[in-house]
Amino acid sequence: MGSMTRLYCGVPITDRNTAPTWFAALFGREADEVIGGEALWRVSDTAWVFVDEQPDRAGGALLTLEVDGLDAILARLAEHDIRHEPVETYHNGVRHVVVLDPNGNSLSLAAPPAS
Repeated sequence: MGSMTRLYCGVPITDRNTAPTWFAALFGREADEVIGGEALWRVSDTAWVFVDEQPDRAGGALLTLEVDGLDAILARLAEHDIRHEPVETYHNGVRHVVVLDPNGNSLSLAAPPAS
């Protein structure tokens, strides 16, 4: 029957020379791999986020990344002057915040409720 084993999620950007710096601040490290014009960050054993220069599609990505240490990530973003929308806490305890990259791609961060 077949199965899917990995996720590679692409974020279209307008400038491959400047975007990796912004995404390095988001992820807290340089890209794990650069292949051709794509910079890739491994976010789990089976999931990667990559940026690719596609100016005609830039600004349309919509991702949510589950994170540990949301407050630490937001502090790191503030150090890099990266702004975000207000943090929301949902009825189930999930804390959620939307961060827009310079192209307007929506990269939401979601922290599960404390155990």
